[in-house]
Amino acid sequence: MEIAFAPQRILCLTETLSWDEARERAWDKKTSVFATGLGKLFTRPKPDEIRITDQEKRWEPFWHVVCSSRFVFDRRQHYRLPMSQPEVRSVVIDDHEYLPGGEPRGLTLVGLEKCRVEDTASRLVDAVTGEPAEYWHFMEFDAQPIESVADWRPADSTVVPPQIRASTVTRDALVNLIKPLDADTIHQDLITIERVDLYFRPVYAFAFHWTPKERSTIAEFDGLTGKTKLENVHIHEPVGKMLSADVLLDVGIDAIDLLVPGGGINIKLARPTDLAGQ
Repeated sequence: MEIAFAPQRILCLTETLSWDEARERAWDKKTSVFATGLGKLFTRPKPDEIRITDQEKRWEPFWHVVCSSRFVFDRRQHYRLPMSQPEVRSVVIDDHEYLPGGEPRGLTLVGLEKCRVEDTASRLVDAVTGEPAEYWHFMEFDAQPIESVADWRPADSTVVPPQIRASTVTRDALVNLIKPLDADTIHQDLITIERVDLYFRPVYAFAFHWTPKERSTIAEFDGLTGKTKLENVHIHEPVGKMLSADVLLDVGIDAIDLLVPGGGINIKLARPTDLAGQ
């Protein structure tokens, strides 16, 4: 098996919502964040009853992994052609004579099938929980490369350390691509790891307190789309040390060998030109 590796990257998505714009949206929504469910029909907070008690801008990580496979092979196949006319004693095809036989009566032809199977697997995965993430729309936004994630400290922001490594996500993507072939002769069996990207996306979070009711809630604002999220949101606790790029971007022959044990894998190191047009 031949495996081609694309460069592994770490990128920061460029926010379209600034700190000031996020604060303004938070202030505009300070009453509506409490007006949920049946409660909004009977009671609604006054703007001067609500204050913002905490706020943060954070960078949340997710993986984007794309793998593809191409298998080119031959296999011999028997084709059965029914033949009901009793007067036919033989059939000549391409100067070769075939005698009908069997039950039901017919011809058995042997052909060589020229086959090619191509497939692609794409994964977007939350780099903290390892769960699939519906972040496909984020791929439309601009992103800047990060040279050293261990030293990356954006001003006035919290960086959430990834807990899931590239090899884990890549192996999951490869499971459905690496499969046994019904083949007599294999001409090409290529696995291409086209993309292994660790993205950080901007999120703004604000904690609100409704003083007369002693109620608190948190709202998040997506730094790319500006959308508001009220469920399952929180202000992050102080985080630990960021893992180095060498630890996070660990897709290599050792990681692949866990999926395809036994060695004998021929590695082809991919260059950007190798993957162009795929």
